[in-house]
Amino acid sequence: MKQKLALSLAAMLLPLSAAAADEPAPKQAAAASREIGAEASIVFPSDTTIRNWRADRERGIWVQDRRGDWYYGLFAGICRDVDFAQAIGFDTRGQSRLDRFATLVVRGERCPLVSFVNSAPPPSKAERDKAKDAAKAETPPRN
Repeated sequence: MKQKLALSLAAMLLPLSAAAADEPAPKQAAAASREIGAEASIVFPSDTTIRNWRADRERGIWVQDRRGDWYYGLFAGICRDVDFAQAIGFDTRGQSRLDRFATLVVRGERCPLVSFVNSAPPPSKAERDKAKDAAKAETPPRN
């Protein structure tokens, strides 16, 4: 009797799971609606909301949220030591969201942001080296 009940329940759920497989995954739908370069924010930034970050020398920072989406924050000036920092802090001024009005705290130094936009992932080391080599090749030699 229990086997028949289990099999009938499985038969009823099978069409539902097949229909769900045809629908796009929520991450794919969300990724399609992200416009690269558009102003963005991360709500309730904390250690569980922010998965990863990577400095763009002293000019900016890439931040990855828990869904795997990347954002780029541009500093108002230079932010010394962000390349070598083990940890950073976010001062959101009571707004509970990381956006262009936030300030990063790196080794006691405050680094205000002027923009915080949707971004592609940061370039890999190989891509950075290739871009650096291309920039050297384009600059004319000094006489």
